[in-house]
Amino acid sequence: MLVCANPVSYCCLSWRVQANSRTKHDPENLNLSMLVCREPDRAQAIPVAPRIAGLGLIGLEMQVILNADDFGRSAAINAAVMQSHREGVLTSASLMVAGDAVEAAVALARETPTLAVGLHVVVVAGRAVLPPNEIPHLVDGRGWFPRDPVRTGLRYFLMNRAKQELARELAAQFDRFAATGLPLSHVDSHLHMHMHPTVFGLLLPLAEQYGACGLRLPRDDIWLSLRCDRRRAATKAAWAVIFGLLSRWCHRRLQGHPLTVAQRVYGLMQSGQMREDYVVTVLRRLNVPSAELYFHPATGPEDGALGPNPGDLATLLSPTVRQVLQERGLRLATYRTLKQA
Repeated sequence: MLVCANPVSYCCLSWRVQANSRTKHDPENLNLSMLVCREPDRAQAIPVAPRIAGLGLIGLEMQVILNADDFGRSAAINAAVMQSHREGVLTSASLMVAGDAVEAAVALARETPTLAVGLHVVVVAGRAVLPPNEIPHLVDGRGWFPRDPVRTGLRYFLMNRAKQELARELAAQFDRFAATGLPLSHVDSHLHMHMHPTVFGLLLPLAEQYGACGLRLPRDDIWLSLRCDRRRAATKAAWAVIFGLLSRWCHRRLQGHPLTVAQRVYGLMQSGQMREDYVVTVLRRLNVPSAELYFHPATGPEDGALGPNPGDLATLLSPTVRQVLQERGLRLATYRTLKQA
């Protein structure tokens, strides 16, 4: 049994496990691809059920956010995001503001007001926004964060200079998103590093300042995942314990803040492997008023065992997934519509 009172220790173990594993639109006609929630002042929002204390919904109606991570990282991911939104059931995407294809992603998002866009914060295993000479304790000479999340997390927790630079880098990423002119739907992060206590403390006021509607807190179901896919059972068990504890820790600190969270968030246990059978099982068994399922779709080859892949794209385009959404009366949503409820 894992026993530790310090959430940073949970972070370090969790991100070590996660990093190692990463190697390698008309409602009357029930056209679900058009039931995508529309941003206010850009298009008409769909009806939603009432929200309880900013952290959930009540009533019979169940709402589901279907999100794609890593938007702007590559042309293959951008293409998959747009295809799964226009032809499939995707409702939102999380933008990497320092991604190789971010300018193209922003242009596509501006042309597609029905796609809600959030910020995918990167503070590990990716490129920073600020130049290396401004954040020398965070990045290498090329401007890249270290790939090792354990040492990176400890540095953020223990080194004051790193904390100061981290605060500036986070602000720069929010500034970069604001410069796009896109409404900020939500905030999440690469490898869930926004749940690191130091990062979370710096990120929370920025999310509020820049008008984010929601924040992702993974609340997955290990038993449902293992029922569909028994691979990586030990890794999933570690994730279930660690991210369960971190999620509760973050949730307590959100009390009194206006950010909305979905009551369940699926995607951690099946990261990069959101197969149709698993997603259908989740949707059929869903029994909470609000949920998010997040994917890593791409039109190109798989990028590591848990990275962007064409399998996630196929699931988002699946007629079976669309049919289950219709049969269960699940309402497609975004974090903005959850907040409005």
